[in-house]
Amino acid sequence: MTDAPPVRLARYPVLDTRSLEEARDAVTRVYLDHELTAPQDRMAMTLNATSDRMFTVGYLTYQSEARLVMPPTEDNYHVNLTLRGRTDGSRTDGERRSTHARVSGLVLRPDQENTVRWSADAEQLILKIPRRSLEDHLSDQLNRPVHEVLDFDFGLDLTTATGSTLLASVEFFARELDRPGGLADMPVAREQLESFVMTQLLHAGRHRFLDELTAPVEPVRRGRLAPVIDYLEQHADEPLSPPELARVGCMSVRTLHATFQQELGESPMAYLRRIRLDRVRAELLRSDAATGRVTDVASRWGFLHQSRFAQQYRERFGELPSETLRA
Repeated sequence: MTDAPPVRLARYPVLDTRSLEEARDAVTRVYLDHELTAPQDRMAMTLNATSDRMFTVGYLTYQSEARLVMPPTEDNYHVNLTLRGRTDGSRTDGERRSTHARVSGLVLRPDQENTVRWSADAEQLILKIPRRSLEDHLSDQLNRPVHEVLDFDFGLDLTTATGSTLLASVEFFARELDRPGGLADMPVAREQLESFVMTQLLHAGRHRFLDELTAPVEPVRRGRLAPVIDYLEQHADEPLSPPELARVGCMSVRTLHATFQQELGESPMAYLRRIRLDRVRAELLRSDAATGRVTDVASRWGFLHQSRFAQQYRERFGELPSETLRA
């Protein structure tokens, strides 16, 4: 007998119900307007979800065969990542796809009507990403404006390197939101991970910008990094992201990464981590060992996992943060 899989995002309950009407209303409120049908109108639906600046992430299961017909949303992309069971989808341009647990997903475009049929055992993690969030994120990657609906293929292959990383990052995101002291309490880390999830989606899905997004990029002169480095120093305590830093340097995110790697031998976020480690050390040295707490200082500077933070700190300074505090 196997253990039941964990319910995701349990800290963010929206609704548990056996009422088809209540289920439809809840999914409409969190995600999108739709028609919902189920055999004999029976189901045991669970919806957990939470939203932040960039997107909504939620867990949904009906525990029944279900059929959803969703008109074009116009304003949002929806990404359905199947964790258990299967779903079968079709959309108005004629594309049809089946998804299988941890193998495939669907991208619902804002300009298409979509119909999705759920198996009774299907469970999904679902992202709702506003057009502006995703298209602005792509603009930052390419360093040019994008103001059109991204023509994603309907199906999303989660077995490729980029697809499996997308699934893993969304699952990690959900676990950390559920964990006390995790992402829910660390806006700096949460925003960085949201940005990473959108980057992975843009690389995992097929669309007409993909070749441009993955083409080799030439770094620029080191002097172009000066305003970026100055900005990092001045705003290290804020939730910075590669797109924001790229805008400061008037370059694409890809050029930013290439130039940091060529000139400094590390990514911009690794450079930021070193700045934050230095700030943590300075704060620990000023703190009273009797009342100061390493975890409080580390959290203020965006370090999510204490064990990983302690390892990074020791690699940089040759001692544990607790030893610095006692000193």
